Amino acid sequence: MDEGAAGGPRRAFVLGGGGALGAHEVGMLKALFAAGIRPDAVVGTSVGAINGAAVAAEPAPAAIDRLADLWTGLGRAGVFTGSLLGRLTTAVRSGTHLYAPGPLDDLLRSHLPVSRVEDLAVPFQCVAASIEKAAEHWFEDGPLIEAVLASCAVPGLLPPVELDGEHFVDGGLVNSIPVSRAVALGAQEVYVLQVGRVEHALRPPRLPWEVALVAFEIARRHRFARDMAELPGGVTVHVLPSGSAQETPGPLGQLRHRTFGRTAQRIEAAYAASSRYLDAALAGPGGGKPPQ
Repeated sequence: MDEGAAGGPRRAFVLGGGGALGAHEVGMLKALFAAGIRPDAVVGTSVGAINGAAVAAEPAPAAIDRLADLWTGLGRAGVFTGSLLGRLTTAVRSGTHLYAPGPLDDLLRSHLPVSRVEDLAVPFQCVAASIEKAAEHWFEDGPLIEAVLASCAVPGLLPPVELDGEHFVDGGLVNSIPVSRAVALGAQEVYVLQVGRVEHALRPPRLPWEVALVAFEIARRHRFARDMAELPGGVTVHVLPSGSAQETPGPLGQLRHRTFGRTAQRIEAAYAASSRYLDAALAGPGGGKPPQ
C-alpha cells in the first residue's frame, strides 16, 4: 500500500450513496482502472458500501464484471421489487419497512468473496447511522455482509440492522459522501465516486411533495460541501462526473425495478464522462500516468 500522511493510505476511493443511481459508480470505477488508478483504501456509504466492498475485494478491472452482474441482480432478484400486496404485507407485519432484507443479504453473499472486512484486499470502511447514539459509526473490521447491510438500511424500506445490541440504519443520513473520512485516514489523493446529484444545483420546492425531497437533498449535501471547503493543504480531490442528465427521483423511486433496468446505460455514461475527465486531469500540469 502506498502511504500518505502519518503512514495512512496515499490514494482513497470514496463512494457515496444514492439508491439505483449507484450504478454510475461502476462506470467511474471502470474508468479509473482503465487509467491505471488503483486505491490504497476504500470508504463507502449506503449503496457506495456495496460497490466499495466489491472493489476492495478485487481492486482490478475484473471487479467491474462482478459489479455489473450484482447490479443487474438487484433488479431481478427481488431485492427492491415484488407485488404491492407483498410490500404491504411486509409493512403490516413489521410496522416499519416495506422490504425484507433476505434477498439483498443473499445477493451480497453470492458476490462478495470474503466474509470479514479485514480480509479484503485493500483496507475498507463503511458508515452507518447508530440509532441509539444518533451518530455515525464506521465499520473497520468484523463481518462484512452485516456492515454493508447496516450501511444500506434505508429507513422505511429495509429494517435496521442489529449488531451487538445496537441498531444501525443507512449511512447516508450522517455522511453521504465521506471525503472527511478518507482525509482523516491520511489520504492525500481522493477520488470521489458519486451518483450525479452534486453536479446539479437545488432549486426551491414548487410542489408539496418537493418540500421533503429538497430538505432531504440539503441534508445529504451539506456535509460534503463543508468537507470540500475545509480540505487541508496537500490533499487533492477529484469528483468524477456521472455523465447523466439530472435524475432526481425520491428515495422510493430510485429503488423501483424499472430504474435498475437502466444499469447498463448508467455504467457506460459514467465511464465515458469519467474517462474524459481523467484524460484531461492526467494531461494537465503535473499530469501523466499516476504511480501504481
